[in-house]
Amino acid sequence: MWGRLAASLVGLVAFLQWQWLMLLALRQRAHRKRQSRPVPEELPPHTRATPDPQMDSGPAVETGPATTSAVGLRRRLTSLAVDVTPLRSSREFRLLFIGQGVSFAGSMITYVAIPFQAYELTRSSLVVGLISLAELLPILLMSFVGGALADAVDRRRMVRITQVSACVVVGVLVVNAALPRPQLWVLFAVVVAAAGIDALERPSLDALVPRIVSRDQLTAAAALESLRGNLGQVLGPPLAGILIATVGLPATFGVDVATFLVATVALTLMRAVPPAPDAEGVNLRAAVAGLRYAAGRQDLLGSYLVDVNAMFFGMPMALFPQIASGLGGPAVLGLLYTAPSVGSLLATITSGWTRSVRHHGRAIALAAASWGVAIVAFGFAPSLWVALVALAVAGAADMISGLFRTTLWNQTIPDAMRGRLAGIEMISYTSGPALGNLEAGVVGSLAGVRASVVSGGILCVVGTAVLSSVLPQFWKYRATPSPPRR
Repeated sequence: MWGRLAASLVGLVAFLQWQWLMLLALRQRAHRKRQSRPVPEELPPHTRATPDPQMDSGPAVETGPATTSAVGLRRRLTSLAVDVTPLRSSREFRLLFIGQGVSFAGSMITYVAIPFQAYELTRSSLVVGLISLAELLPILLMSFVGGALADAVDRRRMVRITQVSACVVVGVLVVNAALPRPQLWVLFAVVVAAAGIDALERPSLDALVPRIVSRDQLTAAAALESLRGNLGQVLGPPLAGILIATVGLPATFGVDVATFLVATVALTLMRAVPPAPDAEGVNLRAAVAGLRYAAGRQDLLGSYLVDVNAMFFGMPMALFPQIASGLGGPAVLGLLYTAPSVGSLLATITSGWTRSVRHHGRAIALAAASWGVAIVAFGFAPSLWVALVALAVAGAADMISGLFRTTLWNQTIPDAMRGRLAGIEMISYTSGPALGNLEAGVVGSLAGVRASVVSGGILCVVGTAVLSSVLPQFWKYRATPSPPRR
């Protein structure tokens, strides 16, 4: 019963998320209509710049400086709002957005439940860090395979197959959690299998978007994908804490199983996305060609290495269970995992300004350094609420970095090579956190929690500055505007 209730809650959340996005879309459409409405020539110049939306239904109202200022403020706020144009213009993107949004929320529940169960079984933050490290090897081995497959097969079909496979793997967690004595080795085995499946899936999933969204909407699509992920990260961990505390781990993992089924249905409704006509087959030569292409571009190398540096030194999540155990248990653990996502969400819903930014390399580097500064503040936080604010700021910085990295990748990498480069991208943004959680666990065990967090944040800032210096083309990279559409 509880499992069905939790699944219903996730479905309700997804529905409310979709309704909220549609409301944003309608508001933006209404705003564009008001801007394009013709204005009578006899109105004074300052009134023509800010027409009254109700001028057709009554006599003209005299506008003064206060009214003009209010309208200008409203326009500036509208320009900050996330752009939902891809959701309106692309049916395939809508289906992908809904399905992956529900699935990711479920995955975030499991993301919290696995380290919680590992810590409950061992009382060791080092073990929690080792579980994160267990993801690294299958990611390194399978990302190149997944990238080659993404360029050689139907990307939608590839994602659907891996979603079903992941559903089966999470089902093993349900069975293990229901045992009288759950086994720690099962957690390691499932993490390895799930990481391998994700490495096969992620390149196809990332390479889908440039095929179903026009180039001039890629920045908006990246922001919407960040919004989708942030909503899952905001809603998933607290829901995980509630489920763990009320219905137990078996039902908690069961909710994730249900969300995979929703994603599979959405993918089935999408049209096929076949490989590019000039795509190479799945072979070693194709994988090597992708590596050579990435190595030949400093802007790509910088986007990869800056993120790896930030996550390796500044990733404190392996310490969250230990920190939470002294502050209130599962409920606090959920808050710690949620705080960065709250910051990411706030940054995403105000991401309209990113459309006017062209210096993507600098934006990535400055955002990564800001992550490090916020992690230092988290390490010195004197209370829980200060720690949560610092984590929220870190999450906002990470979202901005990710938004510009994704835009750089999608706008500049040829479609025939997009899948293979997505495999390399996955290694960059997953190996960093995996190694970083191990580093945090080791340093925390040797020197204490605060020393681990603060030193990591400082080294993140220093490493970002060094990489920006030795990769000048990354720092100077400037995006070219999209050609006008006819």
